[in-house]
Amino acid sequence: MTTAREMMTAGAKCVNTEQTAADAARIMGDLGVGGLPICGKDDKIKGVVTDRDLVVKVLSQGRDAGAFPAGDLNQAEAATVGADDTAEDVLATMRHYKVRRLPVIDQQRLVGMVTLSDVAKALPHHEVGDLVETLSTA
Repeated sequence: MTTAREMMTAGAKCVNTEQTAADAARIMGDLGVGGLPICGKDDKIKGVVTDRDLVVKVLSQGRDAGAFPAGDLNQAEAATVGADDTAEDVLATMRHYKVRRLPVIDQQRLVGMVTLSDVAKALPHHEVGDLVETLSTA
């Protein structure tokens, strides 16, 4: 059975809650990714910020990305998966939270990110199609 650890991209980076939206954008640009976990001072995941979040919640509102705290982009609940969770668990979590990216944790520590494309490579086409349909109605 395939696990999140086998599907994920290792070495994910966090933006700290004390950093800014501009810092998050810079890190995403440097890494070439569209989403980034937000970590607190305790190194625990507080949420995920996406490129869309930056546009909708910061730039389109005329806010200064260099002064807007990344921590203010947290979701109400941080969705994560465990490194040893199965591909089916990852799929179910993505469906439940209607997200395309999930931080992968091992004993509360960030070890990677798993994305919709990672899932698409690991699961049968009909399961991925069901997930895409669920996400399209979000």
